[in-house]
Amino acid sequence: MDHQALAREMRGLREQVSGITDTAVAAADGLLIAADTADSIDPDGLAALAAAGLGLARRTAEATSRGSLDRTVAYGSHGCAAFYAVGETALMVVLGDEGMDVERLHRATQPALRRIDLILTDRAPEPTPFAQPHKAAEGV
Repeated sequence: MDHQALAREMRGLREQVSGITDTAVAAADGLLIAADTADSIDPDGLAALAAAGLGLARRTAEATSRGSLDRTVAYGSHGCAAFYAVGETALMVVLGDEGMDVERLHRATQPALRRIDLILTDRAPEPTPFAQPHKAAEGV
């Protein structure tokens, strides 16, 4: 897996959508793959919680005949956490402050999620418009 390409995708979202504070990519089982988070965030814990939350949301969508789930958002008093399915085997979590435009985030994530899926499955993604890699903590 190309961790630099994954880091570029995560950094690219921050550049496209103001208000993003942290990002992480995890396997569907909750194991951290990569994170670009503040020191105050436990990326392994975030990955595990995101996987549990996304799994519950997926089951809810299926049980209520709403189709396959692509995303869920949790809103808090200081911002929100958006959880996105990356294919069937992974997820991305994006944390944002109170000023983040969630609709813009949803639009910006769609092409990034496709590229992240290609990176995670070792298929060559199309080149991204983000030239500079950003240092991201690599998980397992």
